[in-house]
Amino acid sequence: MSGDRSSLERREWALVGAVWLGAVVVMLYRVFAAGEAQPLFADTDDAMRLVFARDFLNGQPWFNFIAYRLNTPFGAELHWSRFVDLPIAALLAVSTWGVGASTAVVVTGVVWPLLLLAVLIYLTVRITKTLVGPEGVLPAALLPVLNPALMAEFSPGRLDHHNVVVVLTLATVLATLIGQRRSVGAWLAGFFAAFSIAVAIEALPLVAGAILAFGLAYVLDGQKRHAMMRFGISFALSSAFFLATARMPDRWLEAACDMISPVYVLAAALVGLSYCAVALLPQQNHAFGRLALLALFGAGTLSILAFTYPQCVQGPYSTLDPWLQANWLNNIVEARPWHVSLVDGPVYAFVVTVPVVSGLIIGVVALRRGVNIDLWLALVCFLALACLAMLFQIRGARLATSLSVPMAAWLIVGARQNYLRNTNILSTLGLLVSWLVSAGAVLGLGGNAVLALTGNAPSAEASLDIGARQECLLPDAFVDLAGLPVERIMTPIDLGAHMMLYTPHHVVAAPYHRNEQGVLDAFRFFQSSEADALAIARKRGLGLVVTCPSMPEMGVEKSGDGRSLLSLIAAGQLPEWLHEVPSAGPLKVYAIVPE
Repeated sequence: MSGDRSSLERREWALVGAVWLGAVVVMLYRVFAAGEAQPLFADTDDAMRLVFARDFLNGQPWFNFIAYRLNTPFGAELHWSRFVDLPIAALLAVSTWGVGASTAVVVTGVVWPLLLLAVLIYLTVRITKTLVGPEGVLPAALLPVLNPALMAEFSPGRLDHHNVVVVLTLATVLATLIGQRRSVGAWLAGFFAAFSIAVAIEALPLVAGAILAFGLAYVLDGQKRHAMMRFGISFALSSAFFLATARMPDRWLEAACDMISPVYVLAAALVGLSYCAVALLPQQNHAFGRLALLALFGAGTLSILAFTYPQCVQGPYSTLDPWLQANWLNNIVEARPWHVSLVDGPVYAFVVTVPVVSGLIIGVVALRRGVNIDLWLALVCFLALACLAMLFQIRGARLATSLSVPMAAWLIVGARQNYLRNTNILSTLGLLVSWLVSAGAVLGLGGNAVLALTGNAPSAEASLDIGARQECLLPDAFVDLAGLPVERIMTPIDLGAHMMLYTPHHVVAAPYHRNEQGVLDAFRFFQSSEADALAIARKRGLGLVVTCPSMPEMGVEKSGDGRSLLSLIAAGQLPEWLHEVPSAGPLKVYAIVPE
């Protein structure tokens, strides 16, 4: 692969720009066509990211991740990355200067994900051109925007870190491919891999893909030891850098399983040391010997990590309260395993599974062709581990589907070449099918049609429930509350982040595992007896309770005895210490009588 093979020519840049612009027009049309009927920030993480960026602009220090208005009156330290807050805060500052604070929130919510979409298309095209050649540029540019699972992360309003992780993953893949031929790629791959972990631990499977790709490249060709060593050194040093930029020096040795910490810096250091040792030791003449040597160092690395940080062996949420794991975390849709999602949301599972599985098959076929084996093997490593992550948690689909695009482009290019050589019904069908199995939007239409024909389509009542819930997240729903003096408020968990975004008030809970006590208290407040709820209100000094009857939390009683505060509110039988405050809009407001 020469330096010119993956770089884009002028007409290819024009194609990337045209596809991006077309996608932007469609997405903006959807936003403005919906008007005020749908919230721009429909996810709590997007609202919370804006809260963090705004607090950062207002002077909260770089190393201070405490959300002071969450888990009131105590605050809660979250684990997000300032490297995501920084560009969002910059956009917010510039927009505020230009159009005012309220409109700046909308501008920032629209511009940031669309800018990342441009980077996504560019990286996908670069990766595909490296593997497939110029013929793959068109499908590589089109397929990402035809994938609903992927576009959901780059739509206006998506400010959470997931789209950043997708982009960093693709940057790592491209650098890994370049690193098989040029030293700069190996250095960059290590940097981007560490950057991905610094943004979110969900990138771990893909970082493992990079480690595996450089290791297996060395197994196939002992001359690749220098690239492997460069990657290892860069990964180790970059991880240390990102730890230093995430924590104050007095917390550098503080272990954490859910964010960049000495746990992952030690892992990176061991990878770097292992790759350097293997590269500098007398070289094995046979691939099996090189594989055995890497396996030995790999086993040692995993053993040291498990011995040093046993609390992280079972994952980043292993220390979370067991009740929350069973009754809250396991019910988060994107955290469910693939087989559960296949039952609960068969169309989505189908849409993400077909391109990923077909991509793995195509990758194996491409490897058997014997051309650019090291490059295809690297991409197969990334996609295989992303697929494995998807099986454990369906949220891995956004990474897996983005990595399947080059494989799909390879299939489409091959089908097109066959069609041009032999124009007949079979070649025409082959070309059509190659696009259909790769275009998620088409697969989604087909899946929904099948559900409709079999009578399993989502009910109209379910759609109305979703719409009613969205009404509670609109900015207008919080106008009256925003004008009140600052209060400490109990809300349903999924309402807390939006309350913080649109009002100056303090809340008990938002859906973050590091706010464990706040989430527990929110569940107990609504699900337990009125006496228990009052005790929580007094302990926290709460002044208001604000609910949204359409939220799922407000319709499920865990106790089942009909005596919970939630049941009393639903029946209109308020306890003496709780008085309803007349209010317009979908939110219900209750004042807590002072002691």
